[in-house]
Amino acid sequence: MRRSLIVWTLAALLPAVVAAAPEQPPARTAISAVGELIAPEASGRRPSLAAWSPDGKRLAYVWDEKGDGAEKSLWSLDVATGRSEVLLRPGELVAQGKDKKDGKDEKTGIDDYSWSPQGDALLVVAGGDLYLESLAGHALRRLTRTAAEEEAPRFSPDGRRIAFVRGFDLYVLDVASGAETRLTSDGQENVALNGTNDWVYGEEIWNRQPEGFWWSPDGSRIAFYHFDETPVGVYSLVDDTPLYPKVTLQKYPKSGEPNPRVKVGVVEIAKSRTIWLATGDPDSSYLARVDWTPRGDAVAVQRLSRDQKHLELLRCGAMDGACSPLLSETWPTWINLGQDFHFLPDGRFLWGSERDGWRRLYLYGADGRSGQPVTPEGWAVTSLDGVAGDGSWAVVAGFPTAGLGAIDRKVARVSLLKGDNRGGGWEVLTPEPGSHAAVVSPKTGAWVHTWSTADTPARSEVRPAGGGKPIALPSAAPKFDAAAFAKWEFLTIPGPDGSRLPARLLKPAGFDPARRYPVIIYHYGGPGSQVVDNSWNVRSLWHKLMAQRGFVVFSVDNQSSLFFGKPGEDKDYRRFGTVNLAGQLAGVDYLKTLPWVDASRLGLWGWSGGGSNTLYCVLNRPGVWKAAIAGAPVTDWKLYDTIWTERYLDRPQANADGYRDSSPITYAANLKDHLLVVHGLADDNVHPQNSINLSGELVKAGLPFEQAFYPGQKHGFRTVSSRHFYERATGFFDRELAP
Repeated sequence: MRRSLIVWTLAALLPAVVAAAPEQPPARTAISAVGELIAPEASGRRPSLAAWSPDGKRLAYVWDEKGDGAEKSLWSLDVATGRSEVLLRPGELVAQGKDKKDGKDEKTGIDDYSWSPQGDALLVVAGGDLYLESLAGHALRRLTRTAAEEEAPRFSPDGRRIAFVRGFDLYVLDVASGAETRLTSDGQENVALNGTNDWVYGEEIWNRQPEGFWWSPDGSRIAFYHFDETPVGVYSLVDDTPLYPKVTLQKYPKSGEPNPRVKVGVVEIAKSRTIWLATGDPDSSYLARVDWTPRGDAVAVQRLSRDQKHLELLRCGAMDGACSPLLSETWPTWINLGQDFHFLPDGRFLWGSERDGWRRLYLYGADGRSGQPVTPEGWAVTSLDGVAGDGSWAVVAGFPTAGLGAIDRKVARVSLLKGDNRGGGWEVLTPEPGSHAAVVSPKTGAWVHTWSTADTPARSEVRPAGGGKPIALPSAAPKFDAAAFAKWEFLTIPGPDGSRLPARLLKPAGFDPARRYPVIIYHYGGPGSQVVDNSWNVRSLWHKLMAQRGFVVFSVDNQSSLFFGKPGEDKDYRRFGTVNLAGQLAGVDYLKTLPWVDASRLGLWGWSGGGSNTLYCVLNRPGVWKAAIAGAPVTDWKLYDTIWTERYLDRPQANADGYRDSSPITYAANLKDHLLVVHGLADDNVHPQNSINLSGELVKAGLPFEQAFYPGQKHGFRTVSSRHFYERATGFFDRELAP
């Protein structure tokens, strides 16, 4: 139920040691077919999984040399010389992966990796097993060989041990001897989980980047999650493609139902003894974040009440488990969790808060007192991307809050030195328009800069510390000329209550103001959401293709979107649909003022929450839009998960009217427009149950509609199914909106 994260995917150097190759210019042609659009790496390639060495002198990354997915090798860039070399090729993993019993090769590729604390080796995850690549002599050593996968491995601070999760239990491995120690013993799928997350925590608490255990600074202890899944209901995902269908049982707490019971333990490795932190009743709260204090004498736990109106930072003793609050925040609707908490070496800490209506970064003393903002008024922070090892500075991403500032993402550096929290320590590193992101070395301040605009595919470079000349990373150019497409226009339009709503628009290729064009409107519409942004993605590229086919493409964000801060998104509290509908109707009113728009041929579409809001709009205002596509929609909010849904709507037991009135299925009998409902049958996020139930209500009402169910596809479609969906969407709008 959130927009996809911007993901790295970088490109290729063939010799073993070479300088970064310049990007080759594309042929000056525009993509004209959906198949070309969805082809792998049509928008170009960049490296993935960038990670700085502990000393900040080298950048490791994964790079696909041939672009076919078969040669994803691990590379290293020397920042001082600007030269790259291969550290590990897939063939070396295959050689290590030969089964000693039958000689069969395992299919092995690099899934993840991390630097050792000394920077002399890399821990590689491949094919569910662990490997150690020593930089001295490029020696590769296989550490595990098990049927079960080893997950989330992490070095101890001294590099002597590696902790990981196997079979829902926590283990440590001695690097020198290879000996393993099992620290927990009750791990069982859908019953008890140790050192990992269940689905709802991983999705809604950790935003799909979950953490489940944390080394103490001295490496003697590990703090870890323990999930008791027994109270949670089960959803059955059925794969009907085999002769006998396969059923996957997913623990999934639906709104108002019991959550997993979660606690945090601290295990002393030498004795395998666990102390449980006294964080309170697990049925009434979420344990959202866990961090060790710099001295390692305590664990900081963020405890969020189940109604998500009260957030406390607890300090819990590592030896006795006793907890006391360091600070707390309360908001009358809900509190948005961030991943912007960070301890400085002297015990002070950074804390993100929306207490003044926009998210800012605050610096607190070790005792939780005297919190002062360190990011300036008029800026909203979206992520904390790096903090200096000595605590002297931090790098954040954010945007100016005025006007259309939120269409861009800027990277900025803020001083954490005393006296700089009054604005003197704020430096915007990327003043140019576009969406900018940073991967930062805490040691040197060097950083990987990745950026794009709505009309320009993403590029990446390394910016050395001290402002030296940027170093180009390997890349492969897009398979088309982005300049050949129509360009997005950003604007504001009149909205409800005298507001100005952010919008963007694509005019058709060969635009003729004397003609009248159909319009495709794309939206999302949930609290704090955003579709009017200055970044490149496949969906935006498809919109450019539709402009080539003669459509106007338009988007507008409503008053509860990111552009209006916390007070704006609070408009959705306990009632979905109305604010977004008002925003979309304002967009329609604006389009009607354009003489070259045919308001009788408007199409609306969205995915996930956008699919839900598409249904809500066309069912509550039939006849405004002629055709609509709802992808992976929630149709009844009682069917979605506890954490996301209760944050905004409260529990259904306490807000029955809000759930009924917010759910598109309530209005199914109102359908008058052409509708296509799309869902993946393996969707473990928004279950197919939503579209199936809506289909049943439309059938009962005797109403015609179209539907497309995709076997094996989850919440986001991939490869062949993605291509098929965009081809179907193209045909649907061509058919229903064409003259």
